[in-house]
Amino acid sequence: MAVNSKQKGARFERQLAGLFRDYGYTEARRTAQYCGNTGDASDVVGLPGIHVEAKHQERMQLYDWMDQAKRDAKAGGAGMVPAVFSKKNNHSILVTMELDDWMKIYREFQAGMELKERVEDGKQEDV
Repeated sequence: MAVNSKQKGARFERQLAGLFRDYGYTEARRTAQYCGNTGDASDVVGLPGIHVEAKHQERMQLYDWMDQAKRDAKAGGAGMVPAVFSKKNNHSILVTMELDDWMKIYREFQAGMELKERVEDGKQEDV
């Protein structure tokens, strides 16, 4: 891998960590995994339960990247959900997950929305 490609990848990993912090995940950071200095194979840590594979490349290889994310998440042994965060120049960041994993997350989201509605309905009745 060329030095410029490594630098581009490192910048993207730092960008992702910053965005995660902006969303309130204050512990998000780029790992030292590329140097072998940590047991966590995620490119960025700080999203609980998510194994982050970060790719900033022009030629998308989503299935290869997802295979890598699944292998690395499994090797981590913590039951992490593998997700590929990818970006091309002058495009927005995309997140790729397998359908079963996405559905698990969506069901949790839906359950939270239903709970919120019940709480709001209860508050309205008391007014």
